[in-house]
Amino acid sequence: MKTFLNLVQLRQSDRAYLNNPVEKEKLERILEAAHLAPSACNAQPWKIIVVTDPEKRMQIADATASKVLSMNHFSKQAPVQLVLIEENANFTSTVGGWATNKHYPHLDLGIVASHICLAATDEGLGSCMIGWCDEKKVRKVLDIPKNKRVMLVILIGYSAQPLREKKRKPLDEILTWEKY
Repeated sequence: MKTFLNLVQLRQSDRAYLNNPVEKEKLERILEAAHLAPSACNAQPWKIIVVTDPEKRMQIADATASKVLSMNHFSKQAPVQLVLIEENANFTSTVGGWATNKHYPHLDLGIVASHICLAATDEGLGSCMIGWCDEKKVRKVLDIPKNKRVMLVILIGYSAQPLREKKRKPLDEILTWEKY
């Protein structure tokens, strides 16, 4: 039986995918996990666009890749792309953000992205969050209004990579008890 900690240990950013489609039932369960993700004041300030059409996937992949920086070229391999769009927060989340000087939609999008990636892992799939993209190109391909932000593209598919050892800072560098 998988525990949550096992799931977290298994999740990694996969940068190579097998040429296998993702079963609709698995994708639906991943999207339901996203649907259930918490957000500040239950604002749910996101829209998720599921991209499986091969032509659109290639266009989105081109918008996330950079020849100059030599990054994200693997994005063409993933059979599913989830494009996360920032939507407006509700009134209480917005007011709370003004009062605390925090932009809760960004935090909320991080939470929903984590739910997606962990749910993909639970389904035996790999994932990778991509934050770098040419937003104008992505907006054009997916008919996203100009006033909306493309925050992340999450790739999902069957990983072609073995599980890697996680490299993390020592716990005492990132954790303290009772004071800074």
